[in-house]
Amino acid sequence: MNAITQQTATTGQIKQINRFGSDAIEKVLGELGLDNPGAQRVIEHGDEFAEAVRTAALASLKDLSVSDKFKDEEVDSKYGYLSGYTKPKGITEQTQILSQIFPGVGNALEKLAERAVPANAEGWFAIPKWQTIAPTYSEAVQKVLDAIKKSRNGKFYNYRDSQINEERLRQTAKTASVFQKLGNEQKDHDILVVAAQFGIRHRGRSVRRAREVFVTNEFGLGAFAIGIMILTHAERLQHYDDLWIDCAGDEFDDPGSGVRFDRAPCFRWSDGEVKFDTDWYGIASGNYGSASGFVPQE
Repeated sequence: MNAITQQTATTGQIKQINRFGSDAIEKVLGELGLDNPGAQRVIEHGDEFAEAVRTAALASLKDLSVSDKFKDEEVDSKYGYLSGYTKPKGITEQTQILSQIFPGVGNALEKLAERAVPANAEGWFAIPKWQTIAPTYSEAVQKVLDAIKKSRNGKFYNYRDSQINEERLRQTAKTASVFQKLGNEQKDHDILVVAAQFGIRHRGRSVRRAREVFVTNEFGLGAFAIGIMILTHAERLQHYDDLWIDCAGDEFDDPGSGVRFDRAPCFRWSDGEVKFDTDWYGIASGNYGSASGFVPQE
């Protein structure tokens, strides 16, 4: 479901869930048969009781509210940010890096990064509108891949060389819609300020499972955005045991597949270099995690 059109829970739904909770506590109290001294002790430890209920309710709500679709496409993963990345650099530093790589690219509305970081995001990233880099999305992706190769002194390999074109690579409808919205909101600036996470939130999940469990304001990032993030944060991908990155915001069409656009791009590290490839979107691997962005909620 599109993050722009997906609605938050209604007042009626919230009231019904509240009623389930209060009814459950009332039932437990009836079954337990607390005596007067016992009830008083609970009251005296009211804060602890409330926290225990909150913790249990939070765990249950998280579990029950997530779709079961593709739930078998998750595996345990201990991979993380081994090479030193912890959170994004400041927006000013990121835009300075980008202006050196892509001369002529404009600026960003930097004050947006002063806002609170949305839940589940690691911070604010500077991501140019792809239209400022090239006439088509696939050409913009290719320019970013070329820039990564140059920044790594040639230590880069593209398994899809000569296959990055408009017929084979596209943004998902959801991701394209979100970036259009962000572009309209930040219309006088070439570089967008985007809240995002670099993959660890969805490590061990297949791309389509990650897409399925995105929260209301979350969307997948594609090869262009993630490539930009790698350019501004080279420390994110420098070791074989770094968490590799799935591009859940893109779709790739492999002519050899029986299903159109059933692959997604990915970045990984092996043999001392960054590598770009595509994989089937139903593969769950502990080595990978889908990077995603978040639309700030009012």
